[in-house]
Amino acid sequence: MRAAGPASRIETHSNPGETALPSRRASIALTAEEQEQFLNDSWTLQVASIGPKGYPHLVAMWYVVIDGKVHFTTFRKSQKILNLRRNPKISVMLEAGKGYAELRGMVIEGEATLLDDAPFTARVMGMVGEKYNGIPAPMETPEAALAVASKRTVVRVDPVEIYSWDHRKLGGRY
Repeated sequence: MRAAGPASRIETHSNPGETALPSRRASIALTAEEQEQFLNDSWTLQVASIGPKGYPHLVAMWYVVIDGKVHFTTFRKSQKILNLRRNPKISVMLEAGKGYAELRGMVIEGEATLLDDAPFTARVMGMVGEKYNGIPAPMETPEAALAVASKRTVVRVDPVEIYSWDHRKLGGRY
């Protein structure tokens, strides 16, 4: 296959023999620095696990970033934990913008690591509380924090693949 120039067409992977305009996906991807900033500044994480019937199980979660990886807590008996114990594959997504020219987003596909460690869970819960200005759990004393944390699990998202987009980079050209 020859290199695609600005007006050339390339063969599609899904339908060999068909042609499509070259993708501009790489030109609108977030850089590593932009991904880090977006991850640190975003608010609600869309979390998808694989439910018991094979369908995506999608929930919104608050999260924090520790050592460059997404972490969130949830009840040990929650559906998402049951799903992740059965199959650790996870996808998470962050998005921003309203108009097409403003849309930005990032998807992390990976493996979920479940961390059943009450002191660490309490620490993550405290970090979430700090980021989101309070959480609905008693955290006044270490004992109270550990009592709440003992019923929860930390989910760490270990990335396998990350893809992103920033339509602002299109400069109004679609």
